[in-house]
Amino acid sequence: MEVKHGKTYLLRIVNAVMDESLFLAVAQHKLVVVGTDASRSYYLAAAAYSSAFGAGFDNTTTTAILHYQSSPPQKHSNDPLLPPHDATLASTEFTRRLRSPPAAAKNLPTEVDTRVLITASVNLLNCSGCAGPFGKRFAASLNNISFVPPSTDVLQAYYRRIGGVFEADFPEKPAREFDYTGENLPGEVLAAEMGTRALVVEYNASVEMVLQGTNVVASDNHPMHMHGYGFYVVGWGFGNFDPEKGPLGYNLDDPPQETTVGIPKDGWVALRGVVAALSFGEASDVGDEYSYSGQKWGSFSHQIASSTS
Repeated sequence: MEVKHGKTYLLRIVNAVMDESLFLAVAQHKLVVVGTDASRSYYLAAAAYSSAFGAGFDNTTTTAILHYQSSPPQKHSNDPLLPPHDATLASTEFTRRLRSPPAAAKNLPTEVDTRVLITASVNLLNCSGCAGPFGKRFAASLNNISFVPPSTDVLQAYYRRIGGVFEADFPEKPAREFDYTGENLPGEVLAAEMGTRALVVEYNASVEMVLQGTNVVASDNHPMHMHGYGFYVVGWGFGNFDPEKGPLGYNLDDPPQETTVGIPKDGWVALRGVVAALSFGEASDVGDEYSYSGQKWGSFSHQIASSTS
């Protein structure tokens, strides 16, 4: 990449990796993040961030060269410094520093109508001939419910009032409370329920959703995406979310507005937004990287319904 001295460049960096976040650095340069959804050449480098213990990932580093025009070719001795691949604290602390311009935070709800606590877990399902742990296969779950895709689209069923497609009884909090991020969790939490279930929220309601990571099977950073909606990331933390202490650290002044957020390994993230109507055909999905069968969080006109991921 050729650049000129004294110029300011806007780099649009796109992560095209399937299910990993990336650390990115330019040797001997500071980068200022302005948006998210010298007389020599410099290396650029990127490497995977992977926090799951024992999980396989591509542990290679990709590089490029940033070269100033009119500078002679040089040998490069200074590689960019990247954190270790499992540097959860570095990843979370960097993301925590993101802010919105004042105008972008004007729609942040200060009062909340509906509060939802959703655990994101990796569970095990019985299957025949599978090569996973204990001869089973992995399954994603929210509040210990793993999505069963129906033959009729959930959005169509809601809009056309077709019965028997989904149940509007997705829980606003886990049915069973336990030490979500603890060690040596009981074996009964390994299995997930199966179902096509939705949470219905009143139109134009302000919603606070706390996404809680768990150590079921294995803890990990879970990228979560809400397609069709932006939300404000108002809080982060490690361990189990405390409804009394957690909100004391919320950023209600200039939180970043995102469509994708990562639940920190062994931690939680708090989101706020207003449920507005969507036209028919627009769905809003929340899903993580372990969704093996199209699990989604669907949003519909008049009210909002969520199935599991």
